[in-house]
Amino acid sequence: MVHYVELLSDAYLVCMSHALSTEKEEVMGLLMGELMDNKLMCIISAYAMRRSDKQADRVEISPEQLSAAAIEAERLTVKLGRPVRVVGWYHSHPHITVWPSHVDVGTQADYQMMDPNFIGLIFSCFNEADKKQRVQVICFQSIATNSEPRYEHIQLPLRVLPTPRATVGAVCLEALTHLPQILLEEEKEVYTKSQENQKDLLALVHNSGVYSQSLTHMLQVVATPLMQTMERELEANRITLEELRRKKEKLLETLQQLDSSS
Repeated sequence: MVHYVELLSDAYLVCMSHALSTEKEEVMGLLMGELMDNKLMCIISAYAMRRSDKQADRVEISPEQLSAAAIEAERLTVKLGRPVRVVGWYHSHPHITVWPSHVDVGTQADYQMMDPNFIGLIFSCFNEADKKQRVQVICFQSIATNSEPRYEHIQLPLRVLPTPRATVGAVCLEALTHLPQILLEEEKEVYTKSQENQKDLLALVHNSGVYSQSLTHMLQVVATPLMQTMERELEANRITLEELRRKKEKLLETLQQLDSSS
């Protein structure tokens, strides 16, 4: 059984970016990582999922999405040279508290039937009851009871740790850049279904307007901030590279002086 959970900061950024992408419906994704010493669960990346059902209090994904996540875990295993698998799931609670609902607890119990160490994360955001507009996160599992409801949740200790950039940063960067594409596919699927067999001209125009508005919103709250973050990251990397280059030149000068003196 899992006793502790560590979430690397880059993976936290992916989950948070996904959760803040919409305040109207819940979002969902899967967590990549590994179980260490049969007690510590280390989450190194997140995999955003395209939703088959989008509602304010419920989210569903297709079995094909689960299969795609397993394939992604195999790819990361090869890329990172460490065993990576799907270790949990995350979803958002827009406008409500962070505590899991009975549906969340039941879903978590279903996952644990396949893997007893499977964990769940919930991100509460846009909660008007919290005047400070904080984002809260909880890590939980389900346990069986002898009464109704059949399951209840237990909270697991969760720590967010700095990411070792040389090993995992690039992986979460891929996940971040993949997020706008996932959201675009969702909006495109809804728009295509709304236009099928639609003969009313006003309805066609209205649906097109809503689709354009959704794409604009996605650019504003997801794509543009992501681009700005990447530009800042690129500038920071350039500065670091220049500092390393100067240190290298100084070391080479020192070595030349030592050689000449000997």
